Amino acid sequence: MPRYAALIYGTEPTPEDMSDSGKWDKIMQEYFNFGEAAAGVIGGGEALQPVSTATTIQVMGGAKGGDVVTTDGPFAETKETLGGFYLLDCKDLDEAISWAAQIPGAWHGKVEVRPVIDFGGAS
Repeated sequence: MPRYAALIYGTEPTPEDMSDSGKWDKIMQEYFNFGEAAAGVIGGGEALQPVSTATTIQVMGGAKGGDVVTTDGPFAETKETLGGFYLLDCKDLDEAISWAAQIPGAWHGKVEVRPVIDFGGAS
């Protein structure tokens, strides 16, 4: 069965958002509800730490063995950041889109659905 990555983009919560337990609990409950509803479709997924914890690497020279340059934070400066992802096992793109529309991040931000490359069953 084809797999699709559902990449969840949105505005990163502020420390004030995180300290508002009622608001945060509601959001987490929405994700829990989605997880229960999509249990037969979700093949994996994780929430990500804030973008401030990211490290971007680049290997200079365009080849293996070049100098590794690291930069704190994400490569692109954007208002929306990648907050997490699900791997969805769906029969086709239409089904993946239908499930992605039920991810709470789609209601407050955006969810990008992208097919995963099938290397002939290699994991």
